Amino acid sequence: MTDLYQSLQSLVDNVSRVVVGKDETIRLVVSSMLSHGHVLLEDKPGVGKTILARAIAKSVDCTFKRIQCTPDLLPVDVTGYFDPRSREFRQGPVFTNILLADELNRATPRTQSALLEAMGEGQVSVEGETYLLPSPFIVIATQNPVEHRGVNDLPEAQLDRFQVLLTPGYPSESEEKRILMNRQVRDPLLDLSPVMDLARLRELIDHVPTIIMSESLIDYVIALVRATRQSNLLHVGASPRCALQLMQLSRAYAFVEGRGYVVPDDVKTLAKHVLPHRVLPNTSSSETMNTTEWKQEIVKRIIEDSRPPKS
Repeated sequence: MTDLYQSLQSLVDNVSRVVVGKDETIRLVVSSMLSHGHVLLEDKPGVGKTILARAIAKSVDCTFKRIQCTPDLLPVDVTGYFDPRSREFRQGPVFTNILLADELNRATPRTQSALLEAMGEGQVSVEGETYLLPSPFIVIATQNPVEHRGVNDLPEAQLDRFQVLLTPGYPSESEEKRILMNRQVRDPLLDLSPVMDLARLRELIDHVPTIIMSESLIDYVIALVRATRQSNLLHVGASPRCALQLMQLSRAYAFVEGRGYVVPDDVKTLAKHVLPHRVLPNTSSSETMNTTEWKQEIVKRIIEDSRPPKS
């Protein structure tokens, strides 16, 4: 356990060399990686979403590919295609360990849906043939807020594939100064080296199921998810997949925090990132019903009204 935890800390510390002032966000992304989750980073342009994803990928010696999502991106540009001349399948960028889908909501709905099978089942189907993706397969996607022009909202089925939605936010004044000072001569991302190989990452992933989560905490997860289905502010609540991913993420987060067991605060902290993008407010609940902020506020109220177990 100590050796594995030191590897985790090395990973977090390595990414922190480049991504300034976002330690909690980094720990959440790493936790999602360890629990076979996919991450959606949503925020205004220029706050470091892409840099965070690239720093994570450069810190692990594994395959990494990036897709710049644009309106003219086709599904085959993501999954690959069957070449009739060579009669061979040409793999797309989705065949990798870590995939960065930059500005995902600028792609068309048809192209967005090309990722559904890959994210849900770790495979793609082309021309009647199924091709398995490398393991682990992790998607880190970025998107600009929906109020920006030229974007296509991700459908509910696509959003449900993402384990967490994170909003990094602006840095503090001191953090912003540190960012500028660090980049006076050279981008520190260029000097970032891997701190673990793929075999060690798999060891960390395999350790997560050994983290203890009591039955009372599993009941708490279920209570939170079911409360979203019963809220009069919500038209659509969270899915059973959400409950499963919240449980898995809680174990991974406890591991990243250096514990062999989950505590109630883990679930409360993570619910704020796992639930909001999976719910749909009632049309009468607010004029800002589709904003991330309003969904987060509703989930915050649900968490406050749900009593966690004492231990």
